[in-house]
Amino acid sequence: MQRHATKPAPDVPKWSALLVEAVNKPGLIMDAYTAFHNYSFGNQILALVQCQMRGLEPGPINTFPGWQALGRNVKRGERALILCMPVTRKVRDEETQESEGENGERTFTSFMHKARWFVVSQTIGDEYNPPRLPEWEAERALAALDIEQIAFTDTDGNCQGYARKRQIAINPVAQLPLKTLFHEAAHVLLGHTFEADFTDTERTPKNLREVEAESVALLCCEALNLEGADFCRSYIQNWLCPAIGYNGDAIPEKSAQKIFRAADQILRAGRLQSEMVNES
Repeated sequence: MQRHATKPAPDVPKWSALLVEAVNKPGLIMDAYTAFHNYSFGNQILALVQCQMRGLEPGPINTFPGWQALGRNVKRGERALILCMPVTRKVRDEETQESEGENGERTFTSFMHKARWFVVSQTIGDEYNPPRLPEWEAERALAALDIEQIAFTDTDGNCQGYARKRQIAINPVAQLPLKTLFHEAAHVLLGHTFEADFTDTERTPKNLREVEAESVALLCCEALNLEGADFCRSYIQNWLCPAIGYNGDAIPEKSAQKIFRAADQILRAGRLQSEMVNES
């Protein structure tokens, strides 16, 4: 069966473009996380950029029926925001179906851009009270992500931290311990610590590994309004220097998608379980 890829809508920037904007604009990430924190981190930035493009006031997002359920109606003529959402389809394997019946059905998930969401400023109704921004704890996040924090044993005091397999270590006198924790946890989630056995052609280049991990740290620091974002930007710009083979104005699309996914994992993992919402 031939599958046709669905192209994003023309007015939706690529993930790499969204990430570059997030890296270059201080405060953008915090604005998005405060207003849209129930959605995946990539979709938060995507929604905020569309609000800026259309001159809409950022705020909570919901679908048309979702706002109706909350006693609010979308204003006439308002255009929906576009987000990336998972779509699960059933695939019939004829040979498997003959031997296993209904159990022969398999599913696959693809991601598509859909225009289904409206920001609160596009609606009218009773006064809306947005949900409280959830608390975040490092211990809870590491446990949920199956990452173990071990004692720091490196003799180089300038080393802020390191990651090995599913373990991370943070220098006890690190300048910004949480930023370093985000960076090292990102190395684990991005698969960098499991690339040691790969051939040179299969390994992510060191400069790109550092850009990916520090970009995750930047997103997490700004989302939680923590110190360190400015240091992250300088670090990223240094590793993106054109002299070492990467355009300083862009991050590869595949890397951008991985970065948003890893940041979203870390932020969700540290929330109180009662506050976690599995929206796309």
